[in-house]
Amino acid sequence: MAAAPQIFDRKLLRRRRDRIARGSAGERLPDFLLERVAEDFADRLALVRREFPVGACIGDYHGLMAASLEGVPSIGCMIDIEPSIVSLAPGGGLKVVAEEEALPFAAASLDLVVSGLSLQFVNDLPGTLVQINRALKPDGLFLGALLGGETLKELREAWILAEDELLGGASPRVAPFADVRELGGLLQRAGFALPVADNDVIEVTYSSPLALMQELKAMAASNPLVERRRTPVTRGLLLRAAEIYLERFRLPNGRIPATFEIVTLTGWAPHESQQKPLQPGSAKVSLTDVLKSRPKDPGARE
Repeated sequence: MAAAPQIFDRKLLRRRRDRIARGSAGERLPDFLLERVAEDFADRLALVRREFPVGACIGDYHGLMAASLEGVPSIGCMIDIEPSIVSLAPGGGLKVVAEEEALPFAAASLDLVVSGLSLQFVNDLPGTLVQINRALKPDGLFLGALLGGETLKELREAWILAEDELLGGASPRVAPFADVRELGGLLQRAGFALPVADNDVIEVTYSSPLALMQELKAMAASNPLVERRRTPVTRGLLLRAAEIYLERFRLPNGRIPATFEIVTLTGWAPHESQQKPLQPGSAKVSLTDVLKSRPKDPGARE
């Protein structure tokens, strides 16, 4: 099989996470998005009426997700998976150093796999989803959150316009996050049963565009693209991007908005006990007959 296109610089992303892990002892990281996802996952899993004796948390480089799920009574042992030992958060629990695109689990060895805001930075997402499905026991659950296509749309527009104006062309600055429908389709292609993709669009405000960019850097979320421009950003380009952001998006109170779209994926490893869709042609009532039997709306246009 052909290798997946290398969109993200995984080594660069790992170095950034390691740097944050080394320098964040006792510091409060800007993890408001992940905290939101972790709380949502805990609520969702608390409603599932089954036990998860062994689970894995993929890409949990600061341990926040696994720590949040420890309070869910139905979850037993959670294993943290991260490409770097430096980034793995201290504390109890099992920790494994492994690439997210090369998971080390045996087939049918896990009851639960979760991932919070990590898989959008893998180069072979379809392959990773296939590996997750393979690692799950029959009727095991996958719950993942990824950043969707609406994320940082304001910042993307400001950088494109600034570079086109000053440099005569734009370079990739913001990751090409996938659409919710595309992600739902990937679950089906990976063989998951009962696949569901839902999204939540969040608007956060900042005092300035520079404050937003500084927070993205503190989250190890600044430009990780392989095709990024390798020359340092000039002060003039940075200030022009900030000016355009303010010109186009500044709110009446002087602050600026930043959009984040969180797409949550839910899928089950196939099992004979699960509900199955009806076979084509098995319906006992014709849709045509149903439509004919409905009274005509007097206000409907022909």
